[in-house]
Order: sequence, then C-alpha cells, then structure tokens
Amino acid sequence: MNLGNFLFTLAAFALALATLIVVHEFGHFVVARAIGVKVLRFSLGFGRPLWLVRLGRDRTEWAIAAFPLGGYVKMLDEREGPVARQELPRAFNRQPVGKRMLVVAAGPLANLLLAVLIYWLLFMHGTAALRPVLAAPPAASAAAAAGVEAGELVRAVDGRRVMSWDELRWELLQSALAHPVATLTVENRRHQMLVVRLATGGFSGADLDADLPQRLGLDLYRPAIAPIIGEVVPASAAAQAGIRAGDRITAVAGQPVSDWREVASAIRASPDRMLTLEVLRRGAKIALRARPAAVAEGGRRIGQLGIAVRDDPAVRAQMLTTVRYGALPALTKATRQTWSTAVFSLRMIGRMIGGEASWKNISGPVTIADYAGQSAELGWSHYLSFLALISISLGVLNLLPIPVLDGGHLLYYMAEIIKGGPLPERVMEIGQQIGLGLLLMLMAFAFYNDINRLVSG
Repeated sequence: MNLGNFLFTLAAFALALATLIVVHEFGHFVVARAIGVKVLRFSLGFGRPLWLVRLGRDRTEWAIAAFPLGGYVKMLDEREGPVARQELPRAFNRQPVGKRMLVVAAGPLANLLLAVLIYWLLFMHGTAALRPVLAAPPAASAAAAAGVEAGELVRAVDGRRVMSWDELRWELLQSALAHPVATLTVENRRHQMLVVRLATGGFSGADLDADLPQRLGLDLYRPAIAPIIGEVVPASAAAQAGIRAGDRITAVAGQPVSDWREVASAIRASPDRMLTLEVLRRGAKIALRARPAAVAEGGRRIGQLGIAVRDDPAVRAQMLTTVRYGALPALTKATRQTWSTAVFSLRMIGRMIGGEASWKNISGPVTIADYAGQSAELGWSHYLSFLALISISLGVLNLLPIPVLDGGHLLYYMAEIIKGGPLPERVMEIGQQIGLGLLLMLMAFAFYNDINRLVSG
C-alpha cells in the first residue's frame, strides 16, 4: 500500500469512526437532556482533551480527546462527585430507573436508527446491482439435486422478494440459520414461475463463513465477455509490462483464451509468477511478459495484474439491474434490513459461543479500516452501506448484557426493578471487573485476527 492509499484509508476509517461515535453518544445526550438530566461533557475520544469549548445554559463541555477509539457523555451524578442541593433533581442517579434505562439504551438505538436512515436513502436513490440469474449448477451440488437450471432468475427466498445477487446471498444465509430447507421462487427462461426447495441443512459454521451460495452450487450467470482490456492501472504490473487499453488477449501462458473469465482465472492463479501474454494490437500479435502482484483475498494469495475489462453495454444490460424503491417501501425495507442484520449478528455471536462458527469472524480496527478504505474507493453508496453495517454491529455489541457496556447497565437496572432497589456496590464492582475482562478478551481476539490477516497476507 502506497502513502496515498494509506492516507485515504486512514481518512475513510476516521470519518466512519467519528460518525458512529458521535451518533451513539448523541443518542445518550439527547435523551438525557430530554428527561432533565444535566450533561457536563460530550467527548469524542478518551483521555486529555485536545480541543474543548463550553456551550449552552449548562455550559456543557464539547471536547475532542487524545484517544479516538470511543467517546462518552458525562452527566451530573452524585457517584462522580458532590452535587449542589438545587441541582439534585437533575442528577442522573436521582432519576427513576425507567428513565435511566432510556438514557442508556438511547446510544445503541441511535446507531440502529442511523442504519435505517442510510438504507432508506440508498434504497430510494437506487443502486446498480447484479441480477440474481443462476448459472448451471455443478452435478453433485444441492442446487443440481433441487433441479436448478441455467438462466433461472431468483425472485424470492422463503417468500421474501430479492432483486439482486447480494440480496439472494443475504436471504440464503438467514434461511440457513433458521431452518434446513430454503424455498426459492424462480422464473425460468420460458417466463414460468417455479418453486425450488434447496437443502441448506448439514452445513458447518465454516460453510456459513464462506460463500454459502457457492457451497450450495448456486453461481451467478455470466455471459461471455470478450477479453479486451478497457483500463490499465498506472504503475501496475500490467503497465510495467507494456499492456495497453484496447489490447485483446488471445493467450495466457501459451493457452488460448476467448473469454475474460479465463484471463482473470489464469492471473488470479499466478501470484508473483511470470506470465506470457499474447495480445492482438491493431492487427498485430505481440508477446508480453508480466508478473501479477500477490494480494490477499479471503485468507489466500491471488494474482493481480492491474487491468480491467472493456465495458460492453450489451453484457452490462444482461447482468445488471437498478434496485430502487419509493419512499414508504424503502423505509419498510430499510427497517427490515436493519432488523434482520442485527438478528443475524446475534445468531452468529451465539454460534461462535457454541463453537459452530469461527472466532476469526471478529474483526479489529485494522480490518475495519481496510474495509472502510476499500468501500470508499468503490464509491459513496458502498461506503454508506459499510457505515450502516458497522453501525448495526456497534449497536448490537453495546446491547449485549456485558457489564461496562450499555447492555450491562441495562442488566443492572432490570435487576434493580426485580429487587426493588439498587444492587450492592460490591456486586456491581465485581460485575464491572468481569465485564472488563470479557471486553479485553474480545479485543485481544480482534487484534489477533487483524495481525494474523496481515501476516498471512
């Protein structure tokens, strides 16, 4: 990664992190103010303030602190220090337990509402997506056993409408977690609507971690694409080898090729290995030698040359569709998308705890920063989708009943309602220590996974 890409990735990560923290803490802030609690400080980051200003009737401090991975809202509280008698009604600890629960829950709920807002805007704006048209399944696959045929367009999974390949993958994952058979509604090439029952049971957590449609034998239909280069990335292996836009690749490593997928497959299978490419340029055949760079993808090394196929409007029309909804349907879909993603996250956490899914799914700041940069490079809609997904993850994580997290505080307050009074300080201290230990263990897993991904390439 060069310096420019590193700075771009860092900026994309910083913007995402700041947005999620501010939204989360603003949820706490707004509800606290609404129920009459005095807010002393709103801080983006922990530690010593690098910037601070006091605003409003209460002279609330708005701060940006030195350590950016988090933030907090400090409220008037007798447990934090002495409170003047006239201010006691505005102290957080003096509020009824129901109001305290509202303040605590407001942060995670703000993150979930941010996701709903982002998805709503994206669904209304419309995005280009791959049509869920199926290729011929492998003979021994679950899809072949179910009678899936090439060219069938998937319309729904378990009665839930799908309009893109990404939606198909998502609905299949949810279906596999819920029950052993997925019901696909498909439209064949004769425009007949058929129902296909696809066996999704018997798959391990590793199968769910990987590309589930591929495991089931479902693959995206791809029309033949002429192996003509449309773009060469500057300073890439292709540029260094003298490859130009407009070249038609006729052979790779001595093997004739007629489809772009054959070219891509040969390049991906040759990381850091010299390849001979034969190209047709203005009627003349030219032999060029290039060494694809080795890059990481899905835990393995693949070759990357730095070329892109020439755009073919006819092929694009066959493969792509624009997914767009009206305002009300978009809001309904955005709410469902946020809810189903949150439920899916909880199910995956349960599977990890039960040993049915790999702990490698936990990502730390390095991996999240990498995804932030990649999504930002793809465009604003991809970046917003990434932001919505991380916002949901943050909301779900904070609602887990772990002391030190918002969910832990909610657990204390529920115990207070049942007991009829606050829990003993010693019990809460022990809970905080246990919660901190669990959180540190989770962070250790995340950092280990980050380092492992970097080392393994």
